[in-house]
Amino acid sequence: MKDFSYITNSHPAFIESLYQEFVKNPAGIDQDLRKFFEGFDFAVANHAGAAVNGQTAVAATAAIDWMKEIRVYRLILGYRNKGHLLAKTNPIRPRKDRGANLELSFFGLSDADLDTVYQAGNLIGLGATSLRNILDHLQKCYADKVGIEFKYISDQKKIDWLTNEMERKFNTPVPITQKKRILEKLNQGVMFEKFLHTKYIGQKRFSLEGGETTIAALDAIINVAGNNDVQEVVIGMAHRGRLNVLANVMGKTYEQIFSEFEGTADIDQTMGSGDVKYHMGYGSEVQTADDKHIHLKLMPNPSHLEAVDPVVVGFARAKADVLYGSDFDRILPILVHGDASVAGQGIVYEVLQMSNLAGYYTGGTIHFVINNQIGFTTDFDDARSADYCTSAAAMIQAPVLHVNGDDAEAAVKCAEIATRYRQEFNSDIFIDMVCYRKHGHNEGDDPKYTQPQLYALIDKHPNPREIYTQYLMENGEADAQQLAKEMEKKFWADLQERLDEVKQHPLPYKYQQPELVWKSLRKATEEDFVASPATSISEEEVRSLFNGLMKWPSDFQPLKKVEKLLQDKIKLLETEQKIDWATAELMAYGSILCEGNIVRMSGQDVKRGTFSHRHAVLRDENTNAEYNRLDHLQEKQAAFRIYNSLLSEYGVLGFEYGYAMANPNALVIWEAQFGDFCNGAQTLIDQFIAAGEQKWQRQNGVVMLLPHGYEGQGPEHSSARMERFLQMCAELNLVVTNITSSSNLFHAFRRQLTWPFRKPLINFSPKANLRNPGTYSPVSEFTTGGFRELIDDAFVKDATQVKKVLLCSGKLYFELADKQQKDNRNDIAIVRLEQLYPLPYRQIDALYKKYSKATWFWVQEEPLNMGAASFLQMNLKNINFGVISRNASAATATGYAKVHAQEQSEIIDTAFGI
Repeated sequence: MKDFSYITNSHPAFIESLYQEFVKNPAGIDQDLRKFFEGFDFAVANHAGAAVNGQTAVAATAAIDWMKEIRVYRLILGYRNKGHLLAKTNPIRPRKDRGANLELSFFGLSDADLDTVYQAGNLIGLGATSLRNILDHLQKCYADKVGIEFKYISDQKKIDWLTNEMERKFNTPVPITQKKRILEKLNQGVMFEKFLHTKYIGQKRFSLEGGETTIAALDAIINVAGNNDVQEVVIGMAHRGRLNVLANVMGKTYEQIFSEFEGTADIDQTMGSGDVKYHMGYGSEVQTADDKHIHLKLMPNPSHLEAVDPVVVGFARAKADVLYGSDFDRILPILVHGDASVAGQGIVYEVLQMSNLAGYYTGGTIHFVINNQIGFTTDFDDARSADYCTSAAAMIQAPVLHVNGDDAEAAVKCAEIATRYRQEFNSDIFIDMVCYRKHGHNEGDDPKYTQPQLYALIDKHPNPREIYTQYLMENGEADAQQLAKEMEKKFWADLQERLDEVKQHPLPYKYQQPELVWKSLRKATEEDFVASPATSISEEEVRSLFNGLMKWPSDFQPLKKVEKLLQDKIKLLETEQKIDWATAELMAYGSILCEGNIVRMSGQDVKRGTFSHRHAVLRDENTNAEYNRLDHLQEKQAAFRIYNSLLSEYGVLGFEYGYAMANPNALVIWEAQFGDFCNGAQTLIDQFIAAGEQKWQRQNGVVMLLPHGYEGQGPEHSSARMERFLQMCAELNLVVTNITSSSNLFHAFRRQLTWPFRKPLINFSPKANLRNPGTYSPVSEFTTGGFRELIDDAFVKDATQVKKVLLCSGKLYFELADKQQKDNRNDIAIVRLEQLYPLPYRQIDALYKKYSKATWFWVQEEPLNMGAASFLQMNLKNINFGVISRNASAATATGYAKVHAQEQSEIIDTAFGI
């Protein structure tokens, strides 16, 4: 939206000529200027000379003071662009002067012009009217209790839609039935907090006091969503107001919540340790005010603020794909943010950047910010450089509705606009509800230590229910006043019922198909990890999958280099009856797809693979067209969903975790470009992947592929920090593997969906060894058995002659095996530990007895303080073994090729006693 200040300085004849061009060819002039001309009665006519209001268009234009009209138009655009800087959105204290420059003088107007009639009034739906009326209308639309930011939007349809909402619809009266609903939700919100504050003094609850209008706004979103085809709403939020949302939006009974406060909740402790009450998730099915049924999900979350955001959108995408045929209108993600966290946490940027990408699109998210103007004890002036906590919204051209949290009707109208906008344009939109925090960060914290003046104001400030009740009394008609009195009475009656602990009945709930699958699964036991289930397929299936992967359409021309690569794979099977690493991986995915289950994979460069091994999607060398090799394996199969991701670890891994949380029958994989980079997603790994089952009773089968191996590429391209994952292993929470054969990789993927439970799989995948012939497996290993946790040494002929056993995993095995075979060392056995957690104790014990005369060593490439050494020393107590490794180090690896080669050689030589 331009302001046309350059036209203000032009000669009237120039503007006249522009108008004549508009009459002849409206599409030929600037769009905003065209709207200006269209706003005049005389300009509605299609041709010059047509009669308008008794005059011809030519005669009408002669009477126009073009300069003043343009100035008034600039004023209108000014309020659309910057009215939010003046809006009275802060319920507690005056707003900072942000330099809006919306004085009449800035536009070349003055008080003397206030009673002059201007045709520009047509542009805002008033018709020709005085500047006073135009200014008054603009202030009501853009600078009252709501301020809207949308000047950065380039889509004219969105701009027109939003201006129409604000200028033509926003100030229409709220019907009495809706007033009653708003007051009811405010009552519930205030009553709930008052009860908890009375009964559970000093307990943390992160109250919503000061921001109770949130309940009315969320209720409005859900109601409008239900009227606009939404069948499911997925909500992510942090602590503040969570219990209130559970009670008064989600329908969780007071009895359930109170039992958690009392510490008597009947939680299935067999599933883990549990979590504090303001972290737990919940699901319900509610009936809206307009009698629509809608599923609600509140995601469990950790204390790491905004970490739940990508999980919510990933969950929503999975539900859209599985239940709603990728019709994104049917499922709505809502993210409830705090002002300090939405401004300060980088994950918010990552999630926004994902929002319009094909692999992560969810049809738009509604972002609702509970802006209490403070983060723990930090004022907003110290919490951000931007004018608003929501300034990141401009990056994706998402409009922001800033609203005063004390004006419940305005907040509800903003909620309705946001929901309709999301459904209309399937785009993100923000509501920034400015309110306050009645108490400190938690109820035991005294905020006056750091904000004495602010809290002196807050102490005297009435709550939103009191303000709205007073508003109804002062502005309503007789029935509205009666309503306020009735609701006041009902408020106290309801409060007394809660005090008397009158029981509620939990809402009825109908499980969705993926939830039924989750219910059919069970908790894992130690016995489940003694040996893996059979995951083989028939030889006919192997051949069919292989052949399907090696074909492409006749009119498709892959790159010559890729074509030769595939021909070499065909030759390998024909001559040696072996299948290479990349083909085995794709066959695992293909077998799952052919069984009707989803496979979804994302990460940086995953279509090709960082190390150019996968080539799941081919490119035509002439047209650049894509060909997905796994989408054409058989007539009926699931689609292979593979996406090259944005350069994000935290956000993308969170999305995939959320996707896997929604659907237990999906194999969901995230591959790091290098395993080292997973530490950018450490929050997701620590808080969700490692502990989610124990904290929230939520299983998850997400797979992480982390390229790992010491090859002289330096400290950022060697280690996926195996020691960190192993340190987090307990209570059968993860599966950690370092696989050396293509068939074992095949079985590991298939095992993920074969198990009657779900576990995250962390695989330390190879880089250079992707093409090592030692990793290639015979067809027979795909058609029999399953995953092998431990692989004995086939080179050894007589176990009684073995004096030393080298236990190892991953890439190092091949270097040790090369040395063993080159030197014909029959006195040394090399045993591969393919699964590091859960440890295959019984299988290790069996080999320990087999090689009873040998001395055992754990051999690793990593420094002594890294890798699996310390984990095995702590957990593998049933055998005696030494450790051979690099010396302890602060960095994961050297950056010097010669030093690396020398260190690697020393490990091999030490292992072989040289």
